[in-house]
Amino acid sequence: MTNRLHLVLIGLLSLTCSLAKAEPLDQIVAVVEEDVVLHSELDREVFDITEKLKANKVAMPPANILKRQVLERIIVQKLQQQMAQKSGAQVSDEMLQSAVADIAKNNKVSVPQFKEMLIKQGMNYKTFEENISNEIIMNQLRGREIGARIKVTDNEINHYLETQGSLGGGNVSYHLGHILVSIPETASAAMIQKATDKARDIVAKLRKGQNFSQLAMSVSDDENALKGGDLGWRTLGQIPTLFVETLTKMKQGQVAEPIRSPSGFHIVKLLEEKGRVKLEAHHIMTKTKARHILIKTNEIVNDDEAQKKLLALKQRIKEGDDFATLARAHSDDKGTAIKGGDLGWVVPGALVPPFEQAMNNLSLNQISEPVQTQFGWHIIQVLEREKKDNSSEFKKNQIADEIRRRKIEEETELWLRRLRDEAFVQVYLERL
Repeated sequence: MTNRLHLVLIGLLSLTCSLAKAEPLDQIVAVVEEDVVLHSELDREVFDITEKLKANKVAMPPANILKRQVLERIIVQKLQQQMAQKSGAQVSDEMLQSAVADIAKNNKVSVPQFKEMLIKQGMNYKTFEENISNEIIMNQLRGREIGARIKVTDNEINHYLETQGSLGGGNVSYHLGHILVSIPETASAAMIQKATDKARDIVAKLRKGQNFSQLAMSVSDDENALKGGDLGWRTLGQIPTLFVETLTKMKQGQVAEPIRSPSGFHIVKLLEEKGRVKLEAHHIMTKTKARHILIKTNEIVNDDEAQKKLLALKQRIKEGDDFATLARAHSDDKGTAIKGGDLGWVVPGALVPPFEQAMNNLSLNQISEPVQTQFGWHIIQVLEREKKDNSSEFKKNQIADEIRRRKIEEETELWLRRLRDEAFVQVYLERL
C-alpha cells in the first residue's frame, strides 16, 4: 500500500469515526502527495486573505473563485514543505529570532513592542513564528533548488551597461500588474491553443475596462494572483527579461499583448511609471584591518564567564601585554589564533553584523567591550582603515545582483509550475 493511499484511507477512517460520534465533519478537500488539505484549513486561509484584501480595499472576486485560488496556493505550499522536510531543512532558534528582530526593526519597534502589536491585532504570536519559520525554510529550499543554478556572466553585465542608458533603466521605475495563463511542459497543441485563446480573451476584457486586480485574482496562475497580480515597483533590471522590450514601448495604463514563455502566457499592464535616482556615480569602500580574541561558550563556560575572561584579557593588554601573544594562547578561533588573532583586511559585509557593527564603531587601536555573535564572545581591535573608490566594481555588483534577482524570479515561476504539474494532487471540487 502506498503512503498516498494510506493517508487517504486514514482520512476516510477519521471521517467515519466522526460520523459514529455524531461530531461535525472536517472534510478533506484535497490530497497532496502524502498530505491532505482539510476544509477547516482552507476556511482559515480564505478568512485571513479576505481580511487582508478588505483592509487594502481590493475588489473581491466571487467567493468560489477565491476559494479555488487559495486552495491552489495551499497545495503549492504543501508541496514545497514536503520537499523541504525530505531535504532536512531546519530553522534554528537563532535564525528565527534574528528574522523576527529584523521585522520588528523594519516596523521601527523593539521585539517586545512588536509582539504586543501582534497580540493587540488578534494574532497568535506562536502562529506568527511558525509562519516565519516556514518562510525561512521555503527560502532555503528555493535557494538550494534554484539559487545554486543561477549564474550571471560578464557578458550579461556588459550588455546591461550598454543598454541601460538607451532604455532608461537607471532613471525609471515601473509599477506592474501581471497575469499568468500557465501551460504544462508537456502541453498538447490543443492545450496551447486553449491557453492562447484564454490569454487573448483576458487582454480583451482588460482593454474594455475590467478591473485588473479582480480579474487577476480570478484567473491568474501566478503566485501573486491573490495580490491582484501586483508586482509592485521595479527598475528595468528587476523586471523579467522577456517583458523588457515590450515594456519600454508601453504607455501608462496600457495592457500588452500576451507574452509567451516556457511557463505560459504573461499579460502585463503598466500601472504607473516614475523617475528614480540613478545608480551611484561614486562609491567609496572602507576596508578595515582588525584582529580579535574569541571565547566560545559551552557546558563549562557560560556567557558571564566568557565575558569575564575577555575583560581580564583586555585589562592585561591595557597594562602592556601583547594582543597577538594573548590571542595565540587564549582565542578559540584556531584559524586566526596562530596569526595573533589577525583577520586581515575585511570589506563591508564580510563579517557577521554584530561583529562588523562593533568593529566599525571603534577608533584605531581601541579595544572593544565583549561582543556576542553566533560564534561566541569577542574582543576586537582595529589596526588600520583604508578608503578606496570602487565605483566601477560596486556598480557591476549592483547590476549583477539585479540580473540574479530577475533570473531567480523567472526560474522560480518555472520550478513551482513544474513541481505542481509533476505532483499527485486530487482536488474534490464538489466540496468547495
